[in-house]
Amino acid sequence: MTAGGSAKDPKGEQGAQRTSRPAQLRGRRLREAVLTATLDLLSSEGLAAVSVNAVAKAAGVHETSVYRHWGTREQLIHDALSTHTVEALPTPDTGDVRQDLTELFAAVARYLLTPQGAALLQLGVSAAGNWQDAGLRAYWESRLDRGEAVVHRGVERGELDADTDPRLLVEMIGALLFVRTLTGAPVDERVAATAVAQVLDGARPLGTRGGERTRA
Repeated sequence: MTAGGSAKDPKGEQGAQRTSRPAQLRGRRLREAVLTATLDLLSSEGLAAVSVNAVAKAAGVHETSVYRHWGTREQLIHDALSTHTVEALPTPDTGDVRQDLTELFAAVARYLLTPQGAALLQLGVSAAGNWQDAGLRAYWESRLDRGEAVVHRGVERGELDADTDPRLLVEMIGALLFVRTLTGAPVDERVAATAVAQVLDGARPLGTRGGERTRA
């Protein structure tokens, strides 16, 4: 009985306690809840606010469950960003290598201006990023592989020289966008298109470059 004469409702208190407890999610439901919470925190509060504890609370799951499935904060963030970039950065296949790369890196430029893109870049240059971790290396490898596939198709169609190094070409364009973002220089679709055009001009077969003679 309370001071006001009304009795406490033990069932109500127990119900409130039950609703405040982390959910017992497993498998796909756990993964979706945690990755969504991670992306939401990145978007609303930035990279510094994303901890395993904060993500677990936002997702309504046990912190131990997050550690059990992802191991580290960095692995969790990269998994969330990797899942997100599959949709945000589709790999074009228009039949024209210049168009494909322009569309791909224009999308990269737009992505770098989002909270998720900023977090990805910040984590990549942070001392907290453990790049000896196989999982983190795999993340970047998968991103580069997508660009390489576009270049390979261009080589096969004869749009690019047979000696073109697909990885190097993709790295050259991507590095320009990343450096401009880190230094505060403008990064937009026009910059991406210009970078693609200038890099591709050196990778086109001899005889198709402006002002250059054909091979003997």
